[in-house]
Amino acid sequence: MSLLDKLSDVWKGVDYPFLMHKGEELLFSEIIKQAPIDLAQVRQGDVVAIIGDFNPVSVLTLLRLIDIGVVVVPLTVETRREHQYFFESALVDVVIDGNEVKRRVHIQKHEFIERLRKLGHSGLVLFSTGTTGRPKAILHDLTYFLKRFDTPRPALRTINFLLFDHIGGINTLLHTLFNKGTVIAPELRTVDSILETCRNYDVEVLPATPTFLRMMLMSGAIPSKVPECLKIITYGTERMDQPTLDALCQLLPKVDFRQTFGMSELGIVRVKSEARDSLYMKIGGEGIETRVVDSVLQIRSSSCMLGYLNAPSPFDAEGWYDTKDVVDVKGDFYKITGRISDVINVGGLKFMASEVERVALAFPNVSLVKAISKQNPITGQHVELLVQPAIEDGIDKDSLMAFLKDNLQPYMVPKRIRIESVAVGHRFKKS
Repeated sequence: MSLLDKLSDVWKGVDYPFLMHKGEELLFSEIIKQAPIDLAQVRQGDVVAIIGDFNPVSVLTLLRLIDIGVVVVPLTVETRREHQYFFESALVDVVIDGNEVKRRVHIQKHEFIERLRKLGHSGLVLFSTGTTGRPKAILHDLTYFLKRFDTPRPALRTINFLLFDHIGGINTLLHTLFNKGTVIAPELRTVDSILETCRNYDVEVLPATPTFLRMMLMSGAIPSKVPECLKIITYGTERMDQPTLDALCQLLPKVDFRQTFGMSELGIVRVKSEARDSLYMKIGGEGIETRVVDSVLQIRSSSCMLGYLNAPSPFDAEGWYDTKDVVDVKGDFYKITGRISDVINVGGLKFMASEVERVALAFPNVSLVKAISKQNPITGQHVELLVQPAIEDGIDKDSLMAFLKDNLQPYMVPKRIRIESVAVGHRFKKS
C-alpha cells in the first residue's frame, strides 16, 4: 500500500483539518486533491531536492515523492545561498523549486544511495546545522524511518515552528499525519506572530528553541500574550539555561515544559524530563542505548542514519555515536552542560562556557549572552562575554563585571565584556 493510500485510510471520516496555512483550514482529503506538481521527470531511485515549507503543495509533493521511491532532500528558501553545495553533497538528480522541476546532470555515485536503489527503498537527506565546518549530508532509509509511526500516539494541535528541512519539523509533520492531529504552519516566526497564531488557532503545543523562548521572555510577552490554549512547550536543538527555564515555569504555571533531544544522525529519540523545571532528562525509546565516556554522552540507535554522503562515518566499530555533549549524570537522567568545544581552560582549570552564561543571565536586563574563549599568552585561554541587553543602554558593564566577580570563581571571570547583539540564525539558535 502506498503512503498516500495508508494515510487516506487513517484520515477516512475525519471532519477536522489536518493543516492550517495562511488562514486556510484543510482536511487531509483536500490536501491530496491539490493540483499536483508534474513529476514526470522523476524516476524511482532519484535524489530529489524539494525547496518548500509546510504548505499544501509541499506536503503533497513530499508524500508523492516518498511513494515514487526517491531519496528526498527537503530544503527551504532560508538556506538558498547554500543550495548549490547541498545539491552537490547529496548528489541531487532533480530539483523542485515551486512548480519548476529540473534535472541535474552528474556522474557521481555513492554506495549508500546505491544500496537504497537496490532495495527499492525511499530515503531522506538532512543537513547538519552545527556552527563548525560545512554541513554534513545525513542519509536515512525512510522505509525504516517511517516504521516508528506505526505505533499510535496522542497528537495535539501543534504549531510547526521548526523548519521543513529540520528533523524536528519533519517529525512533527509525520507524527501529526499518522496520528490524526492538526498542524499549524506559521506565516512568520517572530514572538508576536507565533503567539498570535497560537491564540487564533487554539494551538496546544509549541515546539521552540531555548533562544526563541528567551526572546519571548525578554520581550515582555510572557505571561500576558500567551493564550490559555497552550498546554505544552517543548524545547531542544540547543542547550537550555536554568535561569530561563525557571522564569518560564514561574510565569506560566499551567504550561508543561518538556525537553527534547535529537540528532539528525540518530533519528528521533524519546525523552522524558525529570520535571517541568528540570534540565535533567531520561533518554530512551525502542532500540536506543546510552552511555557516558569521560563525561561525554554516547548513543547507539537501531534507527540511526546509513551514514554521511560527504564525510567519514562518525560511528565507532560497535556502532556508538559520540554526541560531543558534556553531561552531568543523576541516576538514569542526564543534564547537558555544554559541548566539548565549549570547554574553556584557564591555567589548567577547566569549566564550561555555560557556567559563565548561566550567571550572566541572572543579571537584570540581560537578554542573550555568549561566553567565548580567547587565546592568552599567560593562562592559555581566557573568557570574553558578549551581552545583548533587553533594552538599549540597559546594562552597566562595571556593575555586571562586579556581579560576575561576586558569583564566579576568579579564573572564570571574563577579561572583557562586549555589549552587542548576539548572533541568532534563522533557526533561532545562537550562532
